[in-house]
Amino acid sequence: MTKEEWYSVLENRHGADLQQKFSSAYVAVCGLGGLGSNVALSLARAGVATLLLIDFDKVDISNLHRQQYAVSQLGMFKTESMKQTISAIAPYCNVITHMVKLTEDNLSLLSHCDVICECFDNAECKSMLVNGTVERYPDKYIISASGMSGLHTGNTIKTKKLGKRLYICGDGISDVSDDGTLFAPRVMLCAAHQANTVLRIIAGEFEV
Repeated sequence: MTKEEWYSVLENRHGADLQQKFSSAYVAVCGLGGLGSNVALSLARAGVATLLLIDFDKVDISNLHRQQYAVSQLGMFKTESMKQTISAIAPYCNVITHMVKLTEDNLSLLSHCDVICECFDNAECKSMLVNGTVERYPDKYIISASGMSGLHTGNTIKTKKLGKRLYICGDGISDVSDDGTLFAPRVMLCAAHQANTVLRIIAGEFEV
């Protein structure tokens, strides 16, 4: 399959104008766990041109019940595992990886991105990324997530616009400390909301 064939199929599916927008976009996915691994794959399948993947962790057997990794990838860094998977399903997606922990000191890694997806599982890291983006990069869109644990109904997972360029996905209530665990379906629902919001922003469709 050539690059021309790949993008021809995407244009037939999405329309040439919309696909051109996707093919020019640069999106960061910060954290490649249950949320980030699903977000990254959805955006790659849609034909987003460039994905910046940031994570410092390795694939562990405990990840396999809700994250998009395979047994053959155990022990690999998540950045390289996800790049490997994306290359198999969307070979012409430009995947840039940084195997680092994102902190206030290296937020400059995000300077060239159009949209940023916050996909961390740590509350302090979430807050750092959202606040840092709003303060340093007020021209960038950021999509965060909160509340997707347990076996509660999926109908409570929603997308809300909290500011001009800040969105949050999830139910905003459920917490692992109360529910005991995360399950793939609700995590994937939340990730789908994040990915869909990214595509809507790129397309020029905004929540009210």
